[in-house]
Amino acid sequence: MSDLSLFDLTGRKSLVTGGAVGIGRACAIALAKAGADVAIVDIDRKIGEATAKELCGMGRDSFYVKCNVTDRAQVHAMVAAVVARFGRLDIAVNNAGIAILGADEAIPQNEWDKVIAVNLTGTFLCAQAEAQQMIRQQPTEGKIINIASMSATIANCNASYDASKAGVVHMTKTLAAEWGRFNINVNCLSPSYVLTPMHASTPLVARQRIRELTPLGHVERPEDLYGAIIFLASAASNYVTGHDLMVDGGHTLNAWLAPLGRAVPPRISPQQEVVQMKHDLDTMGVRYDKDGINPGLHPEIANAFKGMFGVKD
Repeated sequence: MSDLSLFDLTGRKSLVTGGAVGIGRACAIALAKAGADVAIVDIDRKIGEATAKELCGMGRDSFYVKCNVTDRAQVHAMVAAVVARFGRLDIAVNNAGIAILGADEAIPQNEWDKVIAVNLTGTFLCAQAEAQQMIRQQPTEGKIINIASMSATIANCNASYDASKAGVVHMTKTLAAEWGRFNINVNCLSPSYVLTPMHASTPLVARQRIRELTPLGHVERPEDLYGAIIFLASAASNYVTGHDLMVDGGHTLNAWLAPLGRAVPPRISPQQEVVQMKHDLDTMGVRYDKDGINPGLHPEIANAFKGMFGVKD
């Protein structure tokens, strides 16, 4: 096997939950670039079908499957639909997730329950159904990749989101320990602040602060996850399991109270940061300004950052 063939996914069959836009779309694009066929699993049919069509244009077999990951019956039906189309399941990326902002002293229980249901329980239900399919197959093997967050390591959002993502990390380790006997690798990936439609409302002052506190000097783009996803999905990671791969540009390494400063320009400019986010916003039919900002898309995020930085309307 050549060095490059370690990363070749030609002929592999995969699914990505929450795959229509943002991090999920990036995972799907990465898998397709490496040769895999990809099922786009999402609750948004219109955008999910658009993303699947885009992958078909890359020469891959792709289709959309509607699924609410908190519903066990829907999850099993989703895996069955993928196997009916592809014949087997080799790679599963469990990305579907939500965040509900709010002060923890005031958050209602139903909002806490919803975040935990999608981010943690939904990830488990998907991983369980995917593993059951991989165990039935010959050869018995597979790659399961759960999308966690740097918020599993640092306190930077609120308790419901941080706890759900920390749960994903430790759950991943437990499942890896249990399912290694089936030649199933279970790993997770933890991004930083990724410029997806969720962050289209983030004001420029916040983006600049992220750049200043990130050693590699730019805000994370969806495509910055391509290499990590291909690694965890391919033979290159066959002896890696139970690992949380931090893909954050070094953001969680920084403990300084002042910006880090730079000796040379970062690899990615502010204009390049927003290319994929603008693509997703176009697919969603959402307008934005030259910086890719629409403060009305997620006003709760815009208001949180404005309050943090004293930004006035």
